[in-house]
Amino acid sequence: ACGAGKDSRIGVLMTNRPEWVSACFGIALAGGTVAGLSTFSTPDELEYLIKASGISILLYERRVLKRDFGAVIETLEPALSTGDPGNLRSTKFPFLRRAVELDPSSNAGHGAIQSWDCFLTHGAATPAAVVEARAASVQPSDPALLFFSSGSTGRPKGILNAHRGVCIQGWRNTRIYAFDKPVRTWSANGLFWSGNFALAIGGTFAGGGTLVLQPAFVPAEAIRLMEAERVDRPYCWPHQWAQLEAAPGWDEADLSSFHCCDVERNLRRPQKSITTRWIDPRASYGSTETFTISTSYPVTTPRELWEGNFGPPLPGNTIKIVDPESGRTLLRGETGEFAVKGPTLMLGYIGIPNDEALDPEGFYRSGDGGYIDERGRFIFQGRINDIIKTGGANVSPVEVDWELGSCPGVRLCKTTGIPHDTLGEMVVSMIVPEADATLDEQQVIAWLKTRLASYKLPRRVLFTSETELNLTGTAKIKPADARAAAIRLMASDAARP
Repeated sequence: ACGAGKDSRIGVLMTNRPEWVSACFGIALAGGTVAGLSTFSTPDELEYLIKASGISILLYERRVLKRDFGAVIETLEPALSTGDPGNLRSTKFPFLRRAVELDPSSNAGHGAIQSWDCFLTHGAATPAAVVEARAASVQPSDPALLFFSSGSTGRPKGILNAHRGVCIQGWRNTRIYAFDKPVRTWSANGLFWSGNFALAIGGTFAGGGTLVLQPAFVPAEAIRLMEAERVDRPYCWPHQWAQLEAAPGWDEADLSSFHCCDVERNLRRPQKSITTRWIDPRASYGSTETFTISTSYPVTTPRELWEGNFGPPLPGNTIKIVDPESGRTLLRGETGEFAVKGPTLMLGYIGIPNDEALDPEGFYRSGDGGYIDERGRFIFQGRINDIIKTGGANVSPVEVDWELGSCPGVRLCKTTGIPHDTLGEMVVSMIVPEADATLDEQQVIAWLKTRLASYKLPRRVLFTSETELNLTGTAKIKPADARAAAIRLMASDAARP
């Protein structure tokens, strides 16, 4: 009814709620493209996302925690308050024609902003036959989702994925996680992130399952939801696991329905009802450019095969390691830049020609470093420019963090290299301890000595907070921010009497 169709982009700025999911499938049925916008966006970031995505319609939730996106959006484009729905004329956002506000406390639209109920009423008269004809015209190769990278290496890139790739990854996830029945997935992480979309929506619905949504992560409420809804696939980040364990009701909750969770690496103390030992396939590699995972082992794989590597390519994928400078394909065991192509590869970046985004053979070059071992498994070693060069040797910060993550009392960690007069770079690890942990620097280094070669050991271990590490929304730590934090902490430590 709004005139959206093929090549139309519709922005969705919401927390995890049924309207996000219904909007996603409604846009797909209309032939349009879903542009997922982060609810963590600052006003400047949101302005960039709306401009870059070229959306014609914006569907947004007015209030998200302390953010009032209604006020932000009207400040960014005052004409929204006075224009007509469908006829907005904006020089700042030249493609935007209307906005739709989801606000449970009010049903009053104004100007070019419609209320959610008014928007639904506007479409009610559209004949079902027209909707069906639109849906029948959509091809697997058509654009489906426009998601933005988390910005861990710079300005977020707009990444366009086709229906085919999105669906294939959903089907893959049912196999990777060994779901032998419809799964019940809980998630409070944003559906605007490709990893959460591919697993929560894709992996759940591809197997005929149920999605249990929580708009924002509140640990005690999450525990009640998991217990009441008999969740068998909780999708958590490590720091969320730590908050769940610390929340009231964790010890007493009946979570015996859990089928697959990373209990071994994430849970720091036993929970009487959790008996599963399925391991979330953390030994996997992926990116939004390949609509998430491109190398992985299934959760049923024996430890001796998956430990210390990121798995072989998923079916249909081809991977190679290239010399970052020349692009020459390297032999197994040689370190270089990871490149991949396959059925889930992006259609491309918005604003960047594919001959600049892909190599001449159609591979996406990731900017990540590593090598392929004798079994065809990818060994990830960090960003090409993030590998630490110390005393003539290369140290992978990922390898150090992998071991640190298993150290008792460590909740989060990040290893980086900082300039050093004689070594070139010095290996430094930063740790956010568990709330009740008592750790000291020499204790941690001694623990690592039994697991890492001497040249890989951090010369310094610094204790800090999540705030200091400046996590992105997907719990990543920007390399530049990590180095800066380490330098600040070192200076602060040296200044102490």
